[in-house]
Amino acid sequence: MKRNYFIVGLIMFVFFVISFLTNILGPLIPDIIKDFEVSKAMAAFLPFSFFVAYGIFSIPSGIAIEKYSEKKIMVSAFGVAFSGAIIFSLFPSFPVAMLSLFMIGTGMAMLQVAINPLLRVAGGEEHFAFNSVMAQLAFGLASFLSPQLFSYLVLNLEGFPSSGEANFLIKTLHQVVPSNLPWVSLYWMFAIIALLMVILMAIVRFPKVKLKEEEKAGAWSKHVELFKNKTVILFFLGIFAYVGTEQGVANWTSQFLYEYHGFDPRVEGADAISLFWGLLTVGCVLGLVLLKFLDSKLLLKLFSGAAILSLTAGLFGPSQIALWAFPVVGFFASVMWSVIFSLALNSVKENHGAFSGILCSGILGGAIVPLIVGAIGDAVGLKGGLTFVYLTLGYIFSIGFWAKPLINNKTVRLKKAQTNTN
Repeated sequence: MKRNYFIVGLIMFVFFVISFLTNILGPLIPDIIKDFEVSKAMAAFLPFSFFVAYGIFSIPSGIAIEKYSEKKIMVSAFGVAFSGAIIFSLFPSFPVAMLSLFMIGTGMAMLQVAINPLLRVAGGEEHFAFNSVMAQLAFGLASFLSPQLFSYLVLNLEGFPSSGEANFLIKTLHQVVPSNLPWVSLYWMFAIIALLMVILMAIVRFPKVKLKEEEKAGAWSKHVELFKNKTVILFFLGIFAYVGTEQGVANWTSQFLYEYHGFDPRVEGADAISLFWGLLTVGCVLGLVLLKFLDSKLLLKLFSGAAILSLTAGLFGPSQIALWAFPVVGFFASVMWSVIFSLALNSVKENHGAFSGILCSGILGGAIVPLIVGAIGDAVGLKGGLTFVYLTLGYIFSIGFWAKPLINNKTVRLKKAQTNTN
C-alpha cells in the first residue's frame, strides 16, 4: 500500500510520548524521598508500580490487539494514562502516586503492542527497519528532553512569583500545583499530553493492519508451552536483566550524585539523567552500524564489559568522573535490548509472536531491580545498593558466551586484495 507519511509522523510522536512518560522517574526520586519522607525502598515502589504494569499487561495486550483494532487499543491506552496522571495531579500523595504510575504503565504497555505493526503498514514494510531506527531516535529525544523540562518547571515554579519565569505556562501551573510540590507540575503536563492524544487518536483514521505471524501473540497455551523451554527462560531473564540495569542506573543516579557528591538533583542530577538517555540513543545508532561488521555476541560482550567498567568508575570515582560515568553506562547499554531480543528470536524455530510477548514481559526487571537497589541502599547505603547492578550486567555479559542462535547476524567482511607473485 502507499506510504502514509502523516500516520508515520504520528507514530513517531507516539514513541516520543511513551518515552516522555516512561523515563522521567529518575530525576523525580530525590524530590519524592524528601517531600513524602519515604525510604529508598519505598521510593522504589514507584518505578515498581510502573514497570510491573508492563510485566502484567504485555501479553494480554498482545492478545487484545488480535481481537480489537489498533485504534481502539491506542485510544484506550492514552485514556488509562490520562486517568492515572490526572488522579495524582489532583490528589498528590505517595499511595496515589503508586496507583497513578501503575495506570500510566498499563497504558504504555498497551501502546507498545499496537504501534509497531501499525508503523510497518503505514510506512511500508520495505522501510520498516529505517522507520524503526527513527522511532528509537524519537524515543531517545524524549528521554533526553523530559529531565530538562523537569528542571525548567521546578526551578521556575519554586518561589514564584518573586522569582522564576512569568510566562503563561508557569502562571497557569502555579494556580494548580501545590507550592511545596513543584514537581507535580510534570503530572499536569502528562495529563494534558495524554488527553490531547486521546482526542487525536479518536479522530485520526488508521490503515487496516494485518498482523504477520511473528506479530501475533497467540493463545495462552503457546505461552505456557514456551515457558517450559529453557532457552525461553534464559532469554526472558536477559531482557529482565537489561531493563533492570537500565532503570536501576537511571532511577538512582540523581540520588547517588546528591548523597555522595552533593550535586543538585534538579540541575546536575537532571542533566546526568538527560545525558544518560541521550548517549543511549546515540549508542543505538552506532550499534546498528557495528552489527554490520561484528558478530552480535561479540558486540554484546564488548558493550556489557564496558558498561561494567563505567559503572565502577561511577560508583568509586571522584565527583567529576561519577558525573560522566553514569551517563556513559547508558551509551554502552544501548545495544543490549536489540541484541538480546534478536538472539532470542533467532534461537527458536517457531511461535515468535508468543515468544516476543514473553520477552516484553521481561520489562518487569524495571520494576524489581530498582526496588532491590533501594532496599539494599536503605540497609548499607546507595553505593552498596547499586553494586547489585553488577549481577544484571554480569548476566548480560554471559549471554555472549552461551547463546547459540540458529541464525547469526550477517556481517560485512573486509577482504584484502590478493596479488599473484609468480
